[in-house]
Formats: sequence, C-alpha cells, structure tokens
Amino acid sequence: MNRAPRRPSTPTWLPPSTLGLAVALSLGLSGCVGLPDLRLANEALQNGNTTLAEHNYRQLADLGYDEAKVGLADIQVASREPAALVQAEATYREAAARLPRAQSRLGRLLVAKPAATQAEHQEAERLLKQAFAHGESGALMALATLYLQSPQSFPDIDVQQQISQWREQGYAEAGLAQIALYRTQGTYAQHLDEIEGICKPALASADTCYVELATVYQTRGQAEPQKALLEQLRRAHAAGRVDAQRVDSVARVLGDAEIGTPDPQGAQQLLEGIAPGYPASWVTLAKLVYDFPELGDVDTLMEYLDNGRAADQPRAELLLGRLYYEGKWLPADAAKAEQHLIKATATEISAHYYLGQLYRRGYLGRVAPQKAVDELLIAARGGQTSADYALAQLFSQGRGIRPDPVNAWVFSQLALARGTAPDSELIQHINQQLPPERLATAQALLEREQNVRGATASQSALVLQTLQNDNAEEAL
Repeated sequence: MNRAPRRPSTPTWLPPSTLGLAVALSLGLSGCVGLPDLRLANEALQNGNTTLAEHNYRQLADLGYDEAKVGLADIQVASREPAALVQAEATYREAAARLPRAQSRLGRLLVAKPAATQAEHQEAERLLKQAFAHGESGALMALATLYLQSPQSFPDIDVQQQISQWREQGYAEAGLAQIALYRTQGTYAQHLDEIEGICKPALASADTCYVELATVYQTRGQAEPQKALLEQLRRAHAAGRVDAQRVDSVARVLGDAEIGTPDPQGAQQLLEGIAPGYPASWVTLAKLVYDFPELGDVDTLMEYLDNGRAADQPRAELLLGRLYYEGKWLPADAAKAEQHLIKATATEISAHYYLGQLYRRGYLGRVAPQKAVDELLIAARGGQTSADYALAQLFSQGRGIRPDPVNAWVFSQLALARGTAPDSELIQHINQQLPPERLATAQALLEREQNVRGATASQSALVLQTLQNDNAEEAL
C-alpha cells in the first residue's frame, strides 16, 4: 500500500470497527496527488531528503501505520540529538508489538544506548532474537555487538564461539559479525584474506561489503581489484541497488590516510557524483580537500562547505568552526569559531572538544575554566579521544582554575587507556602531584567515571551505523 490520504470523511454514525474498515478501504483505493505516500517517504529518506520523508512519515504515523512510525524513528535516530533518540525509542516501542522491523530497530537502539542497564541489555537480546527469527537483517549483527560490548550482562556467552556456530549454520550475517569482531579486537589487518572471502560473494546482499573490500584492497595496495570494485559500485548505485550513503562510506575509505595508500582523487570523483543528491557528501568533500590540499584551494573547500551548510549539515558547521579555530585555511577568529561550533554541538561531539579548547586556552580573551570543563567532559564521555588529555592538562596546570591533582590523575589515566597521552613528562608530573593518601579517592573516582561512560563511543557507533545504514577531529 504505497499511497495513503489524509483522514477521509466517513459518516460519524459508523461503529468504530466499521469506521476503521472504511478508513482502510479509502487508504487503499485513493491515489490522489499530494497525499502522504510511504514509497515516496522511503525514497526521500534514501536520497537524503529528510524533510520530505519526515512530512510523509509523520502523517502516516498519525494514521497508525507502523512502517511509517519506524521510518519516522529512523530519522530521529539519524539526527543523533539526545532528545530525538528518546523520542525514537518511544516511537519504535509503539510499533514493536506488531512489527519485527520495529523490534529489530528498538533492540539495536538499546544496544547503542549509553550506560544502558542490564535489564535493557536483556530486553535488547530478546527483541533482537525475535527479529532475527523473523528474518530481519541487521539483527544478528547487533546481537553480536551486544555480546561484545556487554560481556558482564552475558557471562555465559563466548562471542567467537557464538559467531562460529552461526557461520556453521549458514547465516550470511555471521560473516559480517566475524569482521566486526576482528575490528573490535584490532586484528582486522591479520585477516584480510578471510574478510575478502566473506565479502566477495556477499556484495549483492550486503552492500557494506563494498566498504570492507575497499579497505582490504587499499590496505594491500591492489589497484586493479580496487578499480574493478569501484566500477561495480558505480553501476550498482546507478541501478538503485546501493544508496548514496554507502558510496560516501567507500569514498571515506579511499581518502583515509591511515589505510594503505589513499586515493583522494578517486574519492573526490565518487563524492562529486553523488553530492548534488546527497548533501552530506559536500562535507565529506570539504574534509577531503582539508586533508589533501592538492585537491583544491580554499575557494573549492569553501564552495563545498557552503553547499553543505545550505543543506543544514551540522558537520559543515563543525569543519568551518575548526578552520577558524586553527587559522590555517582561514584567518584565525575565535568568535566565529565559537559561533559555528555551537551550531554543530547538537549532533557533533567534536564540536564540544574544540569549544572546550577555546575556553581552556583563553582564545576568546580570557580563560573560562568551568565552560572548558563542561565542554571537554561532554566530548570525553561522547568518545572524543583527545578530550581526556585536555582535561588532565586543565586540572594539572591550573590555568584559570585551582590545580586539582585527583581529577588530573583520573583524566590522565583515562587518556593513557585510550593511547592519547603524548606527553610522558606531564603524566609523570601528574603522578607526582597526587598525594599517596588521596590515591584511593582518585581510584574510586576513576571507576565511577568509567561506569558513567558505559559503552564506548566506537561500539555505540557500530550499532547506530547498522541501525541507520550509515556508516569529530573524528566525526569528520
């Protein structure tokens, strides 16, 4: 049923059951132009037109359509705004009793929920198992991620053993779960042959394998297989089998300097082909030029950014704020940096990090220590890997704030655990600052902060990526 109208005019004397039947018949028979349309909403969402998609989903959701409720909640998830995620959970719940896809979405959202309770983990497992039994794609992958990130909630589950069992039973998603396990373990590069073997036959059914194969070929430096893969990707996108979001993800691999020998020109070509219809790629293009200046001058970069900002892309505001903060491509301007970074904070964790650094370093004319702490803590808890070290510096150096050896030690330990503490002399100084009699207090505070953070940002991102088919310094 692709097209549904606004509420029809039905005689008010009909009993409720008859009224519902009349509405259903009217919805099924109507084909009037301008009425809410589920097919149109799905296509609009796939093409990045969330305004049109939300307009249609919302009207259909008000009429009780569960599929439309799921689409509306997907848009809420994609925004990444905390309030929208709460709304999305409630919206998924409305449809989960009747729709396996809503069960899958709700389960995956609970997996990604920061500091989720054990009860929520158990609920997520139940929902994902139900959705998996109904053949919902992504449910098995999210279930594996749940076991990976929450071993304390499932002490009897051996994740590798479970994935091996799924693979023996022939479940296609199990191969993707195995790849996710390798990424989590940091052993991806040691299993390139196996990953290629999993993904080559799965391209038609799992387009995330374009990303994996691009990573494999780039890591190995295999130009010819990579060229053939990209041509296959272009054909699949032109035929509507692969959406622009996936193409953008592959382009990000090509432009990643940490993966083999990057191909920024190839990434630029892919992105320019999809950006007019998928505005998020304008920002990916801008970041590509930022990383590889040989691709264009400041006018090119700003043209890409302006296109992204015109489409209300918060990542564009984040990158523009960084440009004014760093003063490399554009003249340094702390006030303009703050203005653009604030616009990005609703969805971009790294915006909080750069704001915290602005306030910590006094770039706006004076140090604002409390603002710095607030912003850097949001960034650190959201997964921005440099924020803990910045907090350690703030509490140790005491610029504009009284030195706090306990907090300095706590955040230095968190930075060390993340591998983002480059100054060994500062770490040594912080260790010497902490009085021995306060070590127990510091250790308790460290444990409490670790518990507050719950699931790591990378784990949550994995589930949200699966949830919305989407593949900050890191957000960009």
